[in-house]
Amino acid sequence: MEAKILSGKEVADSVLERLKGRIARCKEQGVTPGLAVVLVGDDPASQVYVRNKRRACESLGILSETILLPADTDQKTLNALIDKLNADPRFHGVLVQMPLPKHLDEFEITLRILPEKDVDGFHPENVGRLILGKEAFLPCTPAGVMEMLRYYDIGTSGKHVVVVGRSNIVGKPMVNLMYQRLPGANATVTVCHTGTKDITEHTLQADILIVAAGVPEMITADMVKKGAVIIDVGMNRIPDAAKKSGTRLVGDVAFDEVKDKSTAITPVPGGVGLMTIAMLMQNTVKAAEEQLNRKKWQ
Repeated sequence: MEAKILSGKEVADSVLERLKGRIARCKEQGVTPGLAVVLVGDDPASQVYVRNKRRACESLGILSETILLPADTDQKTLNALIDKLNADPRFHGVLVQMPLPKHLDEFEITLRILPEKDVDGFHPENVGRLILGKEAFLPCTPAGVMEMLRYYDIGTSGKHVVVVGRSNIVGKPMVNLMYQRLPGANATVTVCHTGTKDITEHTLQADILIVAAGVPEMITADMVKKGAVIIDVGMNRIPDAAKKSGTRLVGDVAFDEVKDKSTAITPVPGGVGLMTIAMLMQNTVKAAEEQLNRKKWQ
């Protein structure tokens, strides 16, 4: 069996291409979608991610501003900055790059960002609306997974989806998206985590296996049902002396051995990771459109 490789670049490009017309219509009405990104400290992975966000904004003509703060920034200073960005009409999306330094309260910052500017989809109001199946800003990575499944016409209705991982960023919203009685969802969902006694017992039942555990290559061929669709959300750097950098990027799935048992699989890199920024751009444009709609009714 030769697995279809699900290209995140192909799907992300299609999302970004669709956004161009929506951005142009916003600008015709005098509004340029804007995104403010706050980075506290100098975490290398966060710096790369923030830089990629800025490049995506620039390529689409979205206003982008990155605000860099030292790692010893206190809660009061960060709160004041969020309040300032909330009040700034230039920015329709406000994002604070996680993780934050340990002395800062991430949940307090999540609550501080206005729900209508919460393009990460982490505010409790947006989380609640997601669970209720109402319109909301969706967390970017799970939304990207859903977009990939739709793009490649991978049916989910009535399928058994197993999600490995229960983070607030990927696992929990992924579960909540998949069981909604909506097109592109309507699945039976099982969630596995560090407290699951025998993960293999569950992963072997998956028609669609979504892995977001943060453990390099934890899913091996013996854990996958023949013919399953594999969505690997993991991004892990492991030592590799053959590489100039001394490391290489791998997912949570042992790609080379698992692909021979699957009908479709996402690679790492080149898979879900590329979708995250595309969906952030989509959320930012949506926020600008919603601001325009509110103005029409005022």
